[in-house]
Amino acid sequence: MTVGTLMGVITLVFLVMFLGIVVWAYSSRRRADFDEASRLPLNDNGDDRQHGERRS
Repeated sequence: MTVGTLMGVITLVFLVMFLGIVVWAYSSRRRADFDEASRLPLNDNGDDRQHGERRS
């Protein structure tokens, strides 16, 4: 096995891993989890800040 063949195999492995992650991320079973995570910064956690007050 030459270096070129080894590099080609490694590239193929990374391509398959990348495509697996893309399929996982865009699967319909994950949509609810990602929608919930996207709303996290907007949720009011009821912390001690009042309207308009900022922590320093």
